[in-house]
Amino acid sequence: MDSRYRCAACGNLTRFDVVTDRRTRAFHHYSVGGDLQVEEEDVLSEQVVEVSCRWCGHGRAIETIPSGPSGPSGPSGPEASQPSATMSAMTDGDPGSG
Repeated sequence: MDSRYRCAACGNLTRFDVVTDRRTRAFHHYSVGGDLQVEEEDVLSEQVVEVSCRWCGHGRAIETIPSGPSGPSGPSGPEASQPSATMSAMTDGDPGSG
């Protein structure tokens, strides 16, 4: 994943409900007994439709922040307070246009 989320309302960096539209291609392998095992699943396309904070429930204050070489805790320094994009555009208007 190239980015992380941050809730500007409560400061949450770790718990989010994320709704995605995903199109996949997979090999379905059924046993003689009818049990399914999905193998070789490839994601053909994926789009985040909605992100909301699990802590406060806010969906309009979610920011996307880069997760890069600064480690798993996200960026540090001045860039930590400057989000690269705001997720509110995804929750406003048509969900298919985000």
